[in-house]
Amino acid sequence: MIAIIKAGTSKEQIDNLIRWLENQGLKIHISEGDYYTVLGLVGDTGKIDMELLASLDIVQDVKRVSEPFKRCSRDFQPQDTVIEIGQSGVKIGGGNFCFIAGPCSVETHEQIIGVAKAVKAAGANILRGGAFKPRTSPYDFQGLGALGIEMLEEAKKETGLPIITEVMNVTQLPLFENVDIIQVGARNMQNFDLLKEVGKMNKPILLKRGLCATMKEWLMSAEYIMSEGNEQVILCERGIRTYETYTRNTLDLSCVPTLKNLSHLPVVVDPSHATGQSRLVRPMALSAAAAGADGLMIEVHNDPKNALCDGAQSLTPDQFAEVAAATKRVLEAIV
Repeated sequence: MIAIIKAGTSKEQIDNLIRWLENQGLKIHISEGDYYTVLGLVGDTGKIDMELLASLDIVQDVKRVSEPFKRCSRDFQPQDTVIEIGQSGVKIGGGNFCFIAGPCSVETHEQIIGVAKAVKAAGANILRGGAFKPRTSPYDFQGLGALGIEMLEEAKKETGLPIITEVMNVTQLPLFENVDIIQVGARNMQNFDLLKEVGKMNKPILLKRGLCATMKEWLMSAEYIMSEGNEQVILCERGIRTYETYTRNTLDLSCVPTLKNLSHLPVVVDPSHATGQSRLVRPMALSAAAAGADGLMIEVHNDPKNALCDGAQSLTPDQFAEVAAATKRVLEAIV
């Protein structure tokens, strides 16, 4: 349920209403817009008399939210969420487009530092790199673990780029203290214990779509994080599994405008994991920008042919620079 407060209502009046609602056992989500304030009521709203609430002088309208996801719903918060990444000045959402780039996995100190400098020069805002790698085969490279995070932190110091890397389970979270954005991967999208724990953190969370997840299931996973108090959630489309075999996954760009309609959360697109082929990254990146995405997450490696992980879908730094420049032209064209 949401209550739309009339323009010009004083803070004292709103606070009094919030206290009354909280005394009914509800949690209140406050969204302050330019012209009105929306109070999102979370909990057992069945005992609230809608007519009584709507009759209050300061209340413009009262509506029930039909979707099962509440906090990430556009009804609860009409304006776009803008997420600020630490003290870097980087923002995602609300018209702030972001390039996230770097190797699939951190391999060596020289590799991650070199790639970090190259992608920053090409316009990247955030450095990505896998320290813990979930792999289908137990014999594939699993990442450097804690050492990989240390190398990412060194790259951050060298370049000033904020860093993002994936967490595999709850026990690893203490290692992520200096990581700017924690990534919850596709395989963990419905790891509810992990979602609850990252929901207790004051740190942006990038939530990738599960391999076979519907948009509703994806948003409900975001709701798990937000229900614990962390509203800094970024949704990442990385392709879903279909019957098609010519690409690694099927990139669902229709999800971008759909999610923009359903939710206020920023949406970024990962064309690298979606297609699995470097030659397809550019056209899909440009398409994602045209579809209204808030950013791109692209794999970049200094030597893709000899990469320990996902070299076939990785761009070289020069290729990334060209894609970034072309994407900016698309963004300028659609304004």
